[in-house]
Amino acid sequence: MPELPEAQANRRRIEDQCLNRTITSVELGDDVSYIELPGDNERQRLVGHRFTQTHRHGKLIFAGSKTGPWICVHLGMTGKLLPFDVPDEAPDHTKLLIAFEGDRRLAFRCPRKLGWVRVIDSPEAEIARIGFGPDALDVSREDFRKVMGRTRGTIKGALMAQRKLAGIGNLWSDEILFQTGWHPETVAGDIGEDDLGTMFDTMRAVLAEVCGTGAVYSKLPKDWLIGDRKAGKSCPRCEGTIAKAKVGGRSAYYCDVHQARR
Repeated sequence: MPELPEAQANRRRIEDQCLNRTITSVELGDDVSYIELPGDNERQRLVGHRFTQTHRHGKLIFAGSKTGPWICVHLGMTGKLLPFDVPDEAPDHTKLLIAFEGDRRLAFRCPRKLGWVRVIDSPEAEIARIGFGPDALDVSREDFRKVMGRTRGTIKGALMAQRKLAGIGNLWSDEILFQTGWHPETVAGDIGEDDLGTMFDTMRAVLAEVCGTGAVYSKLPKDWLIGDRKAGKSCPRCEGTIAKAKVGGRSAYYCDVHQARR
């Protein structure tokens, strides 16, 4: 599932290729049952306006202007925001197509239909309405340690809880724990303040590096878990083996040696 770095890469594409262009139409794509998309009146609100700025909070992507309206996009499992120019055709599985004056288009591609698009007035109001916690790249060290230290559930679950910390999902929670050496089933509240401070630093470094590559995993260091995230693979950091477990109903991958229970 796309997480903070993947959402950031999609946001950058809009910022680089779709700002300051007048919207001429917003149309639904094919096979749009069972997916949340703006209705006729909401889509019409965008026509004649321009996206002049973008924003991201956790996994949410926003494009709009100071006075609105905005679009708010969640990519779901397989969603992407793809700018292109006519006469090129929209990519397959396009669920929403925004046409700008001239040749530029912006497609919301979502094959599994688990993402969504909303037309909103304010990113801040939408974030508050959903109830997301602070963005994982904006949260302070002190607030991170407080929210993790008060959690009696697993550390993997705490890192992934969007109401506690927005932006981290299955993939990057595994990477953060792999790099800090914590078993994913460790109770978050049992981890000391110093170790939580180290985890905060690692979280920031991991997310920043992935964002810096545009979420191109092949550009990431070879000693990260991401390249060997499969049960039975050799650990790229020690003599251990990558294991798999269910934690809170989600798959967790970890090294059976340097992430052994403490």
